[in-house]
Amino acid sequence: MSSHQSAVATPQAGKSTGSNPGTGSAGMSVESEPVSSASHVGHISMATLKKSDPHATRWGKFLQAAIKFEASDLIMKAGSKPAIRVRGALKPLDTEAVSADEFWKIAQHVLSAEQIEDLHKFGSVDFAYDYDDHHRFRVNLFQARGKLSVAARLITSKIRRFEELYLPEIMSEVAMQPNGIVLLSGVTGSGKSTTIAAMLDYVNERKPVHIVTIEDPIEYIFTDKKATINQREIGIDCLDFKIALRALVRENPDVVLVGEMRDNETFHAALHAAETGHLVYGTIHASSTTQTFSRIYGLFEAEEVPQVRKILGYQMRAFVYQKLLPTLHPEIHRIPAIEVLINNSVVRKHILEAREGELREYIKTIEARQSGMIDFNEALVQLVEKEYIHMRVAEEASPNVDEFRMMIKKIK
Repeated sequence: MSSHQSAVATPQAGKSTGSNPGTGSAGMSVESEPVSSASHVGHISMATLKKSDPHATRWGKFLQAAIKFEASDLIMKAGSKPAIRVRGALKPLDTEAVSADEFWKIAQHVLSAEQIEDLHKFGSVDFAYDYDDHHRFRVNLFQARGKLSVAARLITSKIRRFEELYLPEIMSEVAMQPNGIVLLSGVTGSGKSTTIAAMLDYVNERKPVHIVTIEDPIEYIFTDKKATINQREIGIDCLDFKIALRALVRENPDVVLVGEMRDNETFHAALHAAETGHLVYGTIHASSTTQTFSRIYGLFEAEEVPQVRKILGYQMRAFVYQKLLPTLHPEIHRIPAIEVLINNSVVRKHILEAREGELREYIKTIEARQSGMIDFNEALVQLVEKEYIHMRVAEEASPNVDEFRMMIKKIK
């Protein structure tokens, strides 16, 4: 197949990427159904000043298939059919395998001379590729057993609203805080980035502010509305978080997103930004809003913790814990169960007195609920009551199953 032939991109459901399926008769040509009316001229990154037409090779057809089928990733390996990841499962595209020769031609087409040199030297290269104005891919091109492979993550400008994500109303209040720090916690794949994107876009629609994001990688492309948004990607726009955070003050932001809080230095910078009047969003791995405190303190030396605790007492605005759960509705793939801890005089007192563990009980009180706080078990009860999730799913997700069952019994 030449580079100008159509890639027929219907995923073959039920087959693994390791199989070698034949071309299906019901395949749909991606070429016959363009995804966007925008120009098909893309570029890798500003630094290379190189632009390429994605459709000059089959590369463009594969990217188009990923966009068309709303895949999260495109996976390619020399000698195999490309595959796309749809709802977590890899599905091969209904097209011919990409030969080693063709793969190398694609690499030469999309990479700059400097990036080709890096590929030879290090065995892999990271870059961003703009398919059009609304679809961008974060790409890792690498060698495996002497052959080229690609993992490309789709980044879109399609940012969903709170109601589309089934997020509680209190999230709009959390998003519109004037300053301080807002953290979303949860495991990888819990939808934290999607929720933060909805929050940032909510601000974007309502406030004439400057928003700067530092991300690794960028997962959503924002379009300026009332706000001006600058997105910086680690490895593409800046070398690392450390350098990007140092430059932050000079960039004059009002709202800052500092990706994932992974280390002492990143969190120090976030706290400093919050103290100097900025609103700071971030994510952290924790299994509840209250465990977020211990995760934060664990990033610091013991002698630093009292000072960090004091800053949090006054600068924390809200901690949100999120977990995605399978639903009973075929049209809703997964739905978030959300726990929300909002800072008020009681929460502040608990933090300053090093009694954060006791907030687990406070969040369940009527006073806390009236302030907009949500206990995780309470969130699960509501999802069961509204018939969004099965009782078994709720029990498996519950941090305290006995308590959850008691709460369900009271409703019945």
